[in-house]
Amino acid sequence: VQLQASGGGLVQPGGSLRLSCVVSGTSASVTGMGWYRQAPGKQREMIATWTKSGSINYADSVKGRATISGDSSRKTVYLQLNSLRPEDTAVYYCNADLIKLLEDGNLQVSKAWGQGTQVTVSS
Repeated sequence: VQLQASGGGLVQPGGSLRLSCVVSGTSASVTGMGWYRQAPGKQREMIATWTKSGSINYADSVKGRATISGDSSRKTVYLQLNSLRPEDTAVYYCNADLIKLLEDGNLQVSKAWGQGTQVTVSS
């Protein structure tokens, strides 16, 4: 299974960007996806999560500036981030919660991570 994140780059303070992440290489279904970020010297933190059932959560640090949306049929999640600040600079990672019906009738639940995309907010 592979998660390909894209959309990062250099953005000026106050600007916006849209990150995308798509799951490939698996027949498993997506039940939820999320975005996390890790700044230098800091722990990885949750930014926003989305579930197929419609549950959405945002970190306080991006609440009001971020919008997450997902498409389970396309195994894709997006993150729109507005009013960017220098403190938003980090590597952004996506993840996916997957579920697959095995031949023996059991359900296999797993979580996969993407490789990350750099977001730099600077003038």
